[in-house]
Amino acid sequence: MYKLPKKRSGNMYGYVKNAWKEKDSTYVRDIQWARMIEWRKGPAIVRVERPTRIDRARAVGYRAKQGYVVARVRVRRGNLQRRKIKGGRRPKRKGMLRIPMRKSTRRLAEERASRKYPNLEVLNSYYVGEDGKHHYYEVILVDPNHPAIKSDPKINWIANGKHRGRAFRGLTSAGKKGRGMRHKGMGAEKSRPSRRANL
Repeated sequence: MYKLPKKRSGNMYGYVKNAWKEKDSTYVRDIQWARMIEWRKGPAIVRVERPTRIDRARAVGYRAKQGYVVARVRVRRGNLQRRKIKGGRRPKRKGMLRIPMRKSTRRLAEERASRKYPNLEVLNSYYVGEDGKHHYYEVILVDPNHPAIKSDPKINWIANGKHRGRAFRGLTSAGKKGRGMRHKGMGAEKSRPSRRANL
């Protein structure tokens, strides 16, 4: 018997959100096991009919209308350990452990989805699962040339030319986090407009 989430909201989206927060003890756990087996066998980038996490998808901008596309992307996980070097080094210069990535796996997923669908722009993305080797994300893409998108005042900003290739320029939520844009005020003077501009 599954345990219900502790904090239950009045609407369906709140229930789904809380179930994913406590996924190890709710119905999400067994569903995820079956999904991982299926997703692992499939291709790395797959277009899906509807979002796996409807609450998270709507929170980051998805709407069930024409012009929106959802793709599930599989990205490798790990801490990027390098091969052992044969020459002599002191431990500090070996760089064997804890090599930080310059881009998060979520950001890599957005870039790969954007390359797969060059006529679409990445709006946002969210986590949907992981196994021993991979992370899985769902990426929300928008067709900037679709009439339904151009006529919608809430999303037609993405049809502007300055948003072209936004996944590659760090303009998505994951990209801004990786660029240090979430930190403001004292200590963040050299983060804007970019780190390279303040060398």
